[in-house]
Amino acid sequence: MTIPNDKPTQSSVEALGSAQTSSRATPDRRREQMVQLARTIEQRAAQTLTLKDLAAEVGLSPSRLQKTFKAVLGVSPKAYQDAVRARRLKQALKNGNGVTDAIYESGYGSISRVYEDKVGKIGMTPTSYRRGAERERIWYACRRTALGLVAMAATERGVCFVQFGETSEQLVEVIRAEFPKAELLPSPAQAAPDLDHWMSALDEFLEQGGPMPDLPLDLRGTAFQTTVWKFLQSTRTGQVLTYTELAEQIGKPKAVRAVASACARNRVGVLIPCHRVLRGDGQLGGYRWGLERKRQLLDLERDPEPASD
Repeated sequence: MTIPNDKPTQSSVEALGSAQTSSRATPDRRREQMVQLARTIEQRAAQTLTLKDLAAEVGLSPSRLQKTFKAVLGVSPKAYQDAVRARRLKQALKNGNGVTDAIYESGYGSISRVYEDKVGKIGMTPTSYRRGAERERIWYACRRTALGLVAMAATERGVCFVQFGETSEQLVEVIRAEFPKAELLPSPAQAAPDLDHWMSALDEFLEQGGPMPDLPLDLRGTAFQTTVWKFLQSTRTGQVLTYTELAEQIGKPKAVRAVASACARNRVGVLIPCHRVLRGDGQLGGYRWGLERKRQLLDLERDPEPASD
């Protein structure tokens, strides 16, 4: 008869100690763990990383890791890895790598998966992106408005670009820099009536205020960025909120910096109203097209005061 040995092994003691340390980790320590885990995902993006494997790296259960990682980084570990792979794919394609080589070197397990997910990650097929959007048509128009010169550009799916600038040439170059081989088409009214109508709706809003034009948009960003932008679309005219409140509203209260970054990367100005987001102390904060324009937009949208008797 074998008598069981109740003496704990060294490995079991270490595992218990790790679990106890993990369970009482401070918020700052937990944040450090998640940031380090994100770096690990970046380094091993080409590998298959299951939630269980990643959870073991930091001594958490898979469900706890999912919740903690999203609270700190704003997205799930899988979404983060997908974003890393997509970024590497875009860079490889820009560097001139062959499409198949770029796909596998970026960590995708199959070519079909990339093509199925093309719009959500890079906005078009990898072949088209490698060619600088060679086969994509982008119509654009520039117009002088109450807030200065503005350019609007659109694909067949909707508006993909609204930005202010000093000259038409400068604004066209900004569009061209994103898609260097796209077919950029100036938009006289007869050639692209939809874009002409959308530009007129935006011009009218900037001149007179009122409801934000409800135009179709072609949003291109990460899942987290798109979540931020779509929530901003849902805010009402005259409403303002802080970056912290915005993070809370989308269910990511710890992702304040990521929210601010998503606002800064918004390429569809005004229609995605990032100007409605203020600093925690109520100050204007940043705005890529200038604080004076942000102030003017907020004044334009502010609910009129009721007339006195």
